[in-house]
Amino acid sequence: MSKLYKLKNYKFILVIYVLILNTLGVFLVGSASPGDQKKQIIGMVSGIVIMVILSLIDYSFILRFSWIIYLLAVGLLALVLVAGDSSKGAQRWFEIGGIRFQPSELVKILLILFFAYYFMKYEEKINTVRVIVSSFVLLAIPLFLIYKQPNLSTMIVITLVFCALLFMAGLNYKLVVGVLIVCIPVGLIGMTLIIQDKIPFIHAYQLGRIMAWLYPDDYPDLAYQQQNSIMAIGSGLLWGKGLNNTDPTSVKNGNFILEPQNDFIFAVAGEELGFVGSAVIIILLLFITIECIFIARKAKDTAGRLICCGVGALIGFQTFVNIGVASGLLPNTGVTLPFVSYGLTSLWSLYIGIGLVLNVGLQPKKY
Repeated sequence: MSKLYKLKNYKFILVIYVLILNTLGVFLVGSASPGDQKKQIIGMVSGIVIMVILSLIDYSFILRFSWIIYLLAVGLLALVLVAGDSSKGAQRWFEIGGIRFQPSELVKILLILFFAYYFMKYEEKINTVRVIVSSFVLLAIPLFLIYKQPNLSTMIVITLVFCALLFMAGLNYKLVVGVLIVCIPVGLIGMTLIIQDKIPFIHAYQLGRIMAWLYPDDYPDLAYQQQNSIMAIGSGLLWGKGLNNTDPTSVKNGNFILEPQNDFIFAVAGEELGFVGSAVIIILLLFITIECIFIARKAKDTAGRLICCGVGALIGFQTFVNIGVASGLLPNTGVTLPFVSYGLTSLWSLYIGIGLVLNVGLQPKKY
């Protein structure tokens, strides 16, 4: 379960990046929503404890229970559809002791663990039709349950992470190029059909967000949050207006964005910390992602490499989607900014992921 590790192999630099970023997040959450800052501090402290404990548990031991982990992920997603709490037309949460628990956030990490095991087990057959099809079937089950919540943004992030894992597991680059050649025109056709409202599984509110992104002047009621976010980021200029400012025209003081401590926390960062503060956040997230990749290169086996790449991909893709939404590059969708946005389940899940990466780093391959 645990081993004697060498302290020199503990990646303190990764921990430092995470702690600096999370501390910035606590201050931003406190400025955007003072009532949630205490919970975020509790989440940070408990997350650090979880990270340290997991960093000392052999990930190979955890992977022995991979199928149980997969069934747990599917079970949680199924249970939330039956007994979860509904809010704003979505059923994604459990209420536990006054804390909202969102299973889909934890499922991101659970699926990384499972597919790290699965792709290592079938590494020699990764390019066979049987393994590729079976892996997509195993992915489709939790994706369908997430779709039923509905939670399209989480589906997209999980799919992207899965593709990254499949590629890093050794999928033939010719297959990757072939898929990209097919996906690009299919994506364009799909977007055209979405705009024409001819895809039945796209919900009305999702269609509205896409249309508001493409034509904000024609859908002002749906586009106002994203447009206000763009203006807030620009208004911060170089150094920002300062944390906890009392400017009545600011995003948080004027209530121009609903719940800015969550999906639009980057708008608060841009306005209050300016270009410099926003750049620091992006650089820290980039460094965390790169450090995960560096640790992956020295992993002792394929599973360890895939765990690191999976966690790095998760942080990278979520960062891109969140900032893309806040800056108007992507349609409005609900994805948290890693270690910055308010949300205990998301925070704990990310700390679990970092703990696993740290354990991989403690067991480097011997040259």
